[in-house]
Amino acid sequence: MKELGAVVGAQATRFAVRAPQADAVWLCLFDGDEETRHAMQRAGPEWELELPGNLAGTRYGYRALGEWSPTRQHWFDPAKLLVDPYAVELDRRFVQDPRLGIYGEDTADIVPRAIVAAPCAPLPKAAARFARGGLVYELNVRGFTIRHPDVPEHLRGTVAALAHPAVLAHLKKLSVHAVELMPIVAWVDERHLPPLGLVNAWGYNPVAMMALDPGLCPGGVAELRETVAALHAEGIGVLLDLVFNHSGESDTGGGVLSLRGLDNAAYAHAPDGTLINDTGCGNTLDFANPAVRELALDTMRHFVAHCGIDGFRFDLAPVMARGPGFDPAAPIFAGIEADPLLADRVLIAEPWDIGPGGYQLGNFPAHWLEWNDRFRDDVRRFWKGEEGIGVLATRLAGSSDVFGPHQPHSDCRSVNFLAAHDGFTLADVVAYAHRHNEANGENNRDGHGENHSWNNGVEGPSHDPRVLAARKADLKALLGTLFASTGTIMLTAGDEFGRSQQGNNNAYCQDNPIGWVDWAARDSELEDYVAMLSAKRHGRLRSFARFPDKVRWLTAEGRLMTVADWEHMNGHSFIYDAEPEEGTGEGELRVEICRARHLVDIDFTA
Repeated sequence: MKELGAVVGAQATRFAVRAPQADAVWLCLFDGDEETRHAMQRAGPEWELELPGNLAGTRYGYRALGEWSPTRQHWFDPAKLLVDPYAVELDRRFVQDPRLGIYGEDTADIVPRAIVAAPCAPLPKAAARFARGGLVYELNVRGFTIRHPDVPEHLRGTVAALAHPAVLAHLKKLSVHAVELMPIVAWVDERHLPPLGLVNAWGYNPVAMMALDPGLCPGGVAELRETVAALHAEGIGVLLDLVFNHSGESDTGGGVLSLRGLDNAAYAHAPDGTLINDTGCGNTLDFANPAVRELALDTMRHFVAHCGIDGFRFDLAPVMARGPGFDPAAPIFAGIEADPLLADRVLIAEPWDIGPGGYQLGNFPAHWLEWNDRFRDDVRRFWKGEEGIGVLATRLAGSSDVFGPHQPHSDCRSVNFLAAHDGFTLADVVAYAHRHNEANGENNRDGHGENHSWNNGVEGPSHDPRVLAARKADLKALLGTLFASTGTIMLTAGDEFGRSQQGNNNAYCQDNPIGWVDWAARDSELEDYVAMLSAKRHGRLRSFARFPDKVRWLTAEGRLMTVADWEHMNGHSFIYDAEPEEGTGEGELRVEICRARHLVDIDFTA
């Protein structure tokens, strides 16, 4: 397969794009709004053209001619300006417009143009800056920094804001091992949002898989690269949340923006030709197609080689292993493992989608980490009073019922979390028994209906000191349990100081105070408590990264627990105790859990 995209050479610039079913393809160069078209030459499934000179900085796109027959899954329309699937920078953000899906309507004035990237030497190969058992800090770049009082206004809401000393100081205070950035590549709003006056605030609707969003990262690759370097200098790794499962071109009513107008076979189709919808977004990328796998691999390679990224979290990751059914030995896994740039990266799966057999927790390769929603739900249910001690013990010890028996000292693959971007914030878990998504314009029907949440007697905000004290105790118990658990742990930005979304558990379309982190309202006492927990955990990272084959379960009096003890533990305390690993110099770890007092106490002895 030829190198795709725009490549600047010593004497010329070469353009190549895949469009195997097209009858003709034009390269469109832009000088302002003036467009010049150049016919490309077919070279197998690709089309290519070489133009003299260094064209770095030039704006460009493609147009393709062929059959327009949506019922036959052909969407060729030369009136549509198409974004290069291999673009790395764009000159503007995507906008939703009905013309994107109407045959014959020219879209050059609304579709972003790709920017030819100047040659950039790859960064020196370095080991991933993250160790299993550490703290992953999930954040939305815009929502996390847009209201930060210490970040200069011109930087707020951008990737560069993450390199500001005030942000770095906060991350260091929490002993964060890696930040996980929610999508920062260019996306388009869902069609139903503009009429509601809403926008997509999360970015899980990408069009160009490696093109940085100009709103979040106006400085392009250089901005991301410099921000990653600043985080690395503080010992903090950087993980990118990538969406390889679908694109913003959506279902058959969606627009023609990129792949749909060039190579619609990139999307998975049923035998009758209809689009497969394993994502809930109307279309699914087909990872049985080698070209799709190569696009995904090239995207990851780009971010590692040119930006220094330490790893990736994959949204609805079973899609990557479908062909069409989920296969734990899927080619994409082998492709990553065999790649010298990618084999040592941190790989985190969201191990479920909505397709047949889509729940695959515990079934990804052994070197992958996996979001563990069983931990989230069972720990919430325990502190709500609906789950027993035995289940909690299993979750604390690494969820061996999910990930199977492991040899001594095997790394734990569980990513334990209590809240994530798609759900209640942690503070809302203890303040709302029901979702409140009215602002989303869907009559409160969207979002998860069952959240295993509670409100301590008052739904939503309260000024009752007894209610507030109970909620604070619950939060400390939940957080203490998270930081005491075996495996990698994840905290969503703002949960350390009580961030609320007013009960909205699906704030994807709330680019406003509902979805933004309110730094002025932070609970400093809770924040200090989390910093203390994290500091203690950080000192025993090796213990938390492993399945604790030396764990002992003791009564509060220090006696080894019996079967009878387990049967009568509700409402009483117990101790989760790990002996030190021989030769490490580490001391014992003791974690005391007491439901009756809403207490989690972690003690480390040298």
